[in-house]
Amino acid sequence: MSDTAPVAAEQQKPSAKEEWGDMFRTAVIAVIFAVIIRTFIYEPFNIPSSSMRPTLLVGDYLFVSKFEYGYSRHSFPFGIGGFDGRIMSHKFPERGDVIVFKLPSNTSIDYIKRVVGLPGDTVQVIGGRLYINDERVEREIVGVKEYQGDHGGTVKVQHYIETLPGGVIHDIYEVSDNDYLDNTQKFRVPEGHVFAMGDNRDNSQDSRVQSKVGFIPLENIVGRAERLFFSTNGKAKLYEIWKWPFSIRYNRIFDRVGPIRPDGADKK
Repeated sequence: MSDTAPVAAEQQKPSAKEEWGDMFRTAVIAVIFAVIIRTFIYEPFNIPSSSMRPTLLVGDYLFVSKFEYGYSRHSFPFGIGGFDGRIMSHKFPERGDVIVFKLPSNTSIDYIKRVVGLPGDTVQVIGGRLYINDERVEREIVGVKEYQGDHGGTVKVQHYIETLPGGVIHDIYEVSDNDYLDNTQKFRVPEGHVFAMGDNRDNSQDSRVQSKVGFIPLENIVGRAERLFFSTNGKAKLYEIWKWPFSIRYNRIFDRVGPIRPDGADKK
């Protein structure tokens, strides 16, 4: 007689309870992985306003790198990190970076702007022109552009290419050089903070508005905007499935968000 135990001809079919248990465990593991990725690697955000035109449009969806600047309590869901400052930081925000940050006056709100001033810098706007450390930032006219405003109607703007100190190049819009934020006091950026502005200069609540945004503490920075992964013009409602393919801005998908840098670092 063989000592080998007989092998069942077919495996016993799992019960409905076991199947539900497997599905639940799979769902829990998926959620844990999603939380880890969103907390430590990349987090998705969408653009709800025109304050960063022409770089970012309403309906753009992008990934924000969470590890570039290290982590703060705002890197975690609901700000539950439980510590002050930043940890595991190997890089400081650079002039020209597009950052997502918690609004200093209300940390439940996320803002996205471009860093123009670093600690110790002076920043001022005079006659619509940006001055950093008392040096006027150069800009080159591209032409007149029009877009539909957030509240309807057509907005006509001047499109410029602006070159920040160090040769960082990016695009900006200006309605005029005589709007309410086109002449400001001279701001000196304190240590541990940055000064950020929207690319749509006359349609942006940013560090120029000290009562609402002001200087941005480093610990309030969620991460650096990296690349678009989706974009829609908003002309298709959720139930209008037949319109979905025509509402996607295919030419913007996978576009980089950062500026053009003279050392080519923007292409890495």
